[in-house]
Amino acid sequence: MLSFPNAKINLGLNIISKRPDGYHNIESCFYPIPWCDALEIIESEELKFTTSGLEIPGTTESNLCLKAYHLVEKDYQIPPVHIHLHKVIPMGAGLGGGSSDGAFTLKVLNELFELGIDKNELQQMAGKLGSDCPFFIENKPTYVSGTGGDFQNIDINLSGKHIALKNPGIHIGTQEAYAGVTPKPSKKDIREIISNDISHWKTNLHNDFEDSIFPNHPQVEKLKKMLYDLKADYASMTGSGSTVYGIFEKKPVKIEDFEVFELA
Repeated sequence: MLSFPNAKINLGLNIISKRPDGYHNIESCFYPIPWCDALEIIESEELKFTTSGLEIPGTTESNLCLKAYHLVEKDYQIPPVHIHLHKVIPMGAGLGGGSSDGAFTLKVLNELFELGIDKNELQQMAGKLGSDCPFFIENKPTYVSGTGGDFQNIDINLSGKHIALKNPGIHIGTQEAYAGVTPKPSKKDIREIISNDISHWKTNLHNDFEDSIFPNHPQVEKLKKMLYDLKADYASMTGSGSTVYGIFEKKPVKIEDFEVFELA
């Protein structure tokens, strides 16, 4: 069975406070975009995991697709499978590609073997893989709060608009991303901001990680400025970077080395 795990972008990202456990409370909106990997799962005599496309760092055993298989296998009697992942979405780029791969593995196994696992159980299982993973079970615009694992559906529709994205290949670790950020309560709720016309987003919708990342990596800030020079309605870094995106009313022209998609 073949599926296409998609990426997501952050519409705004506020670092609200640091918790006693060392984690941070945030708020953001996740929005699915059609930049996709390809995931194929078929029955096999033994469990196998193969990849193509972009090189995936880390050990095979740590991959979320295999972890997802073992989660399902633990509670349901499923046979061995051959999982093949063709990696297209850049990793460690603020796009949630690995989380999507893990969540889609759960969904494909559920469908392939007709397990009848409902949405709530799938989300609980996905939560064991990582805080972003449950988002990709429903895979629709979501308001995110707490440490990044509290989800609430949100009414926003960007269908028909175009998005241009570029990942400059700069790896930004969590420690670096948070180093220059001062947590503070949001001046305005992200849900309120994105309920307004996109023309208001530029001055109101902000990713706090840009305050930390742009001084250290001016080429990332340059990408954002380039998108506004090309008349993007809104441009931002997604997650903790380093991917930058711009949203356009019409398909942008004279834009090279960017991935461009129409939003559904």
